[in-house]
Amino acid sequence: MNKEIDLEAIANAIELDAGETIPELRQALAEAQTMQGRITTPEQILVRQARERTGLTQALFARRISTPVATLRDWEQGRFTPPGGVLRLLVKHPYLTNELVN
Repeated sequence: MNKEIDLEAIANAIELDAGETIPELRQALAEAQTMQGRITTPEQILVRQARERTGLTQALFARRISTPVATLRDWEQGRFTPPGGVLRLLVKHPYLTNELVN
């Protein structure tokens, strides 16, 4: 049974939940559907974008959120997914990490 998947609807739902447009999302979903290329998860993209918005390296950002740098790398590379609450906080308030250390 081959079911047609509406990638645009899925992308829209993910972006709605994230509260922003995610540039690489549609390409990542298309690659995942065809099982071609490197599979990039929406969570990977969101974590990386949150860190990049702060302008911090992986090591500095990991220290800011009291997470081992290896864990942050795992999140950004898609080996593991951050807990939902952590992901939402990072996506919606990436600069909150500055407040946490000051």
